Amino acid sequence: MLLVIVAVIAAGCGSNSNNNGAASGGSSSASPSQTTETSSGASGKGITIAINTNIITLDPHNASDTHSISAARTMYEGLLGFDENMNLIPVLASDYKISDDGLTYTFTLRDNVKFHDGTDFNSAAVKANIDRILDEKNNLRLRKSFLKVAKVETPDDKTVVFTLSEPYNAFLNKVAMAGMISPKAIQEEGADIAKKPVGTGPFVFKDWTQGDRLVVEKNPNYWQQGLPKVASVTFRSVPENGSRIAMLKTGEADFIYPMPTEQVSQVEGDKNITIDKTESTIVRYVTLNTTKKPFDDVKVRQALNYAIDKDAYIKVVKSGLGVKLNSTMSSKTQYYSEQPGYDYDPEKAKQLLADAGYPNGFNAEIWGENDSETIKGMQFIQQQLAQIGVKLDVKSMEGGTLSDMINSAKTPEESKIQMWYVSWSPSSGDADGATRGLFSSSMFPPAGSNTAYYKNDNVDKWIEDANKATDPEKAKSIYADIQKTIWQDAPWMFMGVDQIISGSRSNLSGVKVFPDGSINVLNAEVK
Repeated sequence: MLLVIVAVIAAGCGSNSNNNGAASGGSSSASPSQTTETSSGASGKGITIAINTNIITLDPHNASDTHSISAARTMYEGLLGFDENMNLIPVLASDYKISDDGLTYTFTLRDNVKFHDGTDFNSAAVKANIDRILDEKNNLRLRKSFLKVAKVETPDDKTVVFTLSEPYNAFLNKVAMAGMISPKAIQEEGADIAKKPVGTGPFVFKDWTQGDRLVVEKNPNYWQQGLPKVASVTFRSVPENGSRIAMLKTGEADFIYPMPTEQVSQVEGDKNITIDKTESTIVRYVTLNTTKKPFDDVKVRQALNYAIDKDAYIKVVKSGLGVKLNSTMSSKTQYYSEQPGYDYDPEKAKQLLADAGYPNGFNAEIWGENDSETIKGMQFIQQQLAQIGVKLDVKSMEGGTLSDMINSAKTPEESKIQMWYVSWSPSSGDADGATRGLFSSSMFPPAGSNTAYYKNDNVDKWIEDANKATDPEKAKSIYADIQKTIWQDAPWMFMGVDQIISGSRSNLSGVKVFPDGSINVLNAEVK
C-alpha cells in the first residue's frame, strides 16, 4: 500500500495504505463453528480469516493496501478480474475488443446482474463509476490509472466503449482493478462508500469495526449460480503472530494470512492444518527520503544497500521463505529485468559513507507497521546498520496512523518520513503497477506511494513511453532501462521478495492468496 500495499502497505502486501478508511459501528459474533443466518434466511457455516493488519477502506476506487483490496473484492467486481496466476479473466464483462491503434476498448456486459440494492448493472452504471473515478474533487487513488480515458460511450445497455487519448498497454489491468459501485449509492447524497459498500459481488456488507473485524454475508442473488458456498466471511485484524497461529490451532480462525514463517515447521505435521505456499509479486524494501539529508546523497543510499546481508535477512526475518530482491520488482511481475546485486559488503558501505562525509555514520528513524514480522524486520535492519555506525530509532505504528503520518504531508518539504520498511505488490499485475506509483515524481504522497520522493527525469519520461508502447518488446526494453536506473540511484534499500505462506483448517477449501497478496474467497467451502 504505500500501499503500499503495505504496501502497502504494506499488508504483508501492498501495505501502502491510504487514509480514507473509517470504521462503522457494530460487531459480529460469527465464529467458524457457528451457524450463521444470512440475509436471505438460508443457513450455513461462516468462516473467519485472521489477517495481520487493519483494513483501511472499503472504497474499491481508493484502496491501495492488499487487505483493503481483499475485503472490497468480496463485495465488488470489475468488468475483468484476475485468476490465481494474475491472468486477466472476464467477470462483469463477457467479452471485449481492442482497436488496432490501441485507442478503443469495447466491452460487452454480462446479462442479468444486479447490485446488492437491486439496481441493474448496465452500461450506465459503468459510466457512473468511471465518472466518479475521474472526478478530480473525489481525489481517488484509482484516478491516475484512468487519466488517459478521453470518453466513455454507452451505445446500449450492454455495451461500453472507452476511447483513450493515447495508447496505454496496462489499461485492461487497470479496468480489472475498478470495482463497480451501485450508481444509486454513488448518487445518494451523503453516502459513505468507504463505510457502506454496495457492489455486485458474492457477499454483501454486514458491519465493520475498524481495528477489529469486518463481516460480510452471502449474496442470495449472486449472478454466479451455486456461489458462494459459505454463509459469511469475517475478517479479523490480528497483528501478533502468536495470536494468529493460536486462533488457527484452536479453530477460532479458519484461515490466517500471513502465516508466521517461524511457525510453519511446527504445524506442518498437524492433520487439522493445511499450509499453502505461493510465489509472489510482493517486494519488501525500505524507502529512503531522497529529499532529506543524509539520504539526498546517492552514496549514502548505496552504502545502506551494501550494509544489509540479504541472505541473513531471508533466513532470520522470513525463516528462509523468500528470495533476495534483485530489481525494483519481483521476477513474477511483467517485464522484470534482473539487476546485479548489492552484495553484502560492510567495508564498502563504510567507505561510501566516509566519501559522502559521514565517516562515523549518522542517526535516523525507521517507520513501519506494528505487526510482529514488520517489527522483527526493522530490528534486523537496525542491527545490521549499527555495524556501519548508523543508529536507527525503530518506530512501529498502527496502519491507519502510519498512513496519516505519511499522507498528511502535502509537499516533500512538509514530509517527516526518513525511512519506511514496507512491502508492495502491483495488485493490477502489470509493470506499470510496480513502477508508476512508486517512482514517478507525479506520485509523491498523498497522490501516490513514492515515499522516497524519488525524481529522475529520464525515469519519468520512460514511464510514459512504456505505457504508450503497443509493441511488447519495446515496452520490455524501456522497463529494463527504468529498473537499471532506479537500481543505481537506490531510492530504496532493496530487501526481499516474499513467498506467500497461508494456513487453513483442513476442512476449509477454496480460499486462496493470489501472487499480489490479495485473498480470494469466492470458492470458499467448509467440508
